[in-house]
Amino acid sequence: MPSFLSKSFLRLPPKSPRIFRHSPMSTLPTKRRLRGVVFDMDGTLTVPVIDFAAMYKAVLGDDEYKKVKAENPSGIDILHHIENWNPDKQRKAYRIIADYEKQGLDRLQIMPGAAELCGFLDAKKIRRGLITRNVKESVDLFHQRFGMMFFPALSREFRPYKPDPAPLLHICSAWEVQPNEVMMVGDSLKDDVACGKQAGAVTCLLDERGRYISQDFARLDLTPDFKVSSLNEVYSLLESSFDLTP
Repeated sequence: MPSFLSKSFLRLPPKSPRIFRHSPMSTLPTKRRLRGVVFDMDGTLTVPVIDFAAMYKAVLGDDEYKKVKAENPSGIDILHHIENWNPDKQRKAYRIIADYEKQGLDRLQIMPGAAELCGFLDAKKIRRGLITRNVKESVDLFHQRFGMMFFPALSREFRPYKPDPAPLLHICSAWEVQPNEVMMVGDSLKDDVACGKQAGAVTCLLDERGRYISQDFARLDLTPDFKVSSLNEVYSLLESSFDLTP
């Protein structure tokens, strides 16, 4: 099974969430109690290093890739795309994906600000969990390489995976907290923000490059509660806008 999963992007609605450095969304109460933060991994806790376009072309072929991309201008979800392929074709696709992902594992890097943010949460005794569509091998390597443990840390083996709310609801149940006392932080609207919103959690979109400002994302009806451009902004957001009583 593959370890790194695709990042699919959708379109933002005309009314975008406010960037944190200005102010939070007015719909969120001041100093809402927050008892846990759940993170995506790729592109959130780790720097994205996979050339997904090249991987998609290798799996689909050039002609099919162009067709699928045209039909999905907001991004390709390669795993869902190959789910209904015949077993032989699917196994070949997974082998190709695994090759690209292995290269990504070899170059795994921690996202700037991740260690400091985790230290802050630990000091405040705020729980931290992880939800990724990667396999457990990737999560284990992340824990071992960077010495930051997340619990629960749910990988692709937990079904159904994001954007279904099930993994986030599972973590809330394990922590014995309400979903509205948890924040979901991730760099994908379709996977992370959708998962958080369906579960009833606070959502925070990490958009380092401002890609969701593009007109390509103009029609999405998923609006995160907060939008930041770095994990350092998440640190400031939590400290100023939430009650972090454990």
